[in-house]
Amino acid sequence: MRLLVVEDENDLATALGKELARDGYAVDLAEDGEEALFLIEINNYDLVVLDLNLPELDGLEVLDRLRADHPLAKVLILTARTEVEDRVRGLDMGAHDYLTKPFYLKELKARVRALLRRDFVTQDTVLQCGHLKMDTVKHIAWCENRPLDLTRKEYAILRYLLLQTGKAVSQEELLEHIWDDSVNPFTNVVRVHINTLRRKLGDNAENPIYIETISGMGYRLKEPNS
Repeated sequence: MRLLVVEDENDLATALGKELARDGYAVDLAEDGEEALFLIEINNYDLVVLDLNLPELDGLEVLDRLRADHPLAKVLILTARTEVEDRVRGLDMGAHDYLTKPFYLKELKARVRALLRRDFVTQDTVLQCGHLKMDTVKHIAWCENRPLDLTRKEYAILRYLLLQTGKAVSQEELLEHIWDDSVNPFTNVVRVHINTLRRKLGDNAENPIYIETISGMGYRLKEPNS
């Protein structure tokens, strides 16, 4: 999953980026509204964490323009404004959640998880496909009841594939949702991570049980009995 954190307090933005990255998210940072709108236009974000007190362009104006061009984008407002009117206005303008500063990091992460789950049909915190299971709250996964020792990127790839079970996911889509702006679009990093993930699952590319390669389309997590 790829997130955009729009926050002009550099220390807070950096800390949030690092903490969310530890949970396996790819995180981009923007320090003002203009930069945020630019990044939103060139990238596909699963969630935008948006401060309201921004230089150059106010957060509510960013939200208004974001809603006009990207009506389905998930938005979590994060701000020091505590007036009820600000909350009502932000929610009425299309934000999905509102968290005031100071806040508890655990609560922010829980709200991020909840909003991301709303992007998909399932509302469960445990994702499953056949013998594959993943607890998205505890950040652990199993294969045939065997715990999987996954890196953050492997975990993020598997989570994305589980959410898209039965659908082909291209390398470009994985790069967009799992990596940040620093990744080289011509890299083979996706193939390398898929190969290591397959090994940990005990899978085989030639005769796959879990992750199959769809020629010209990408990778697909096989549904049971498919």
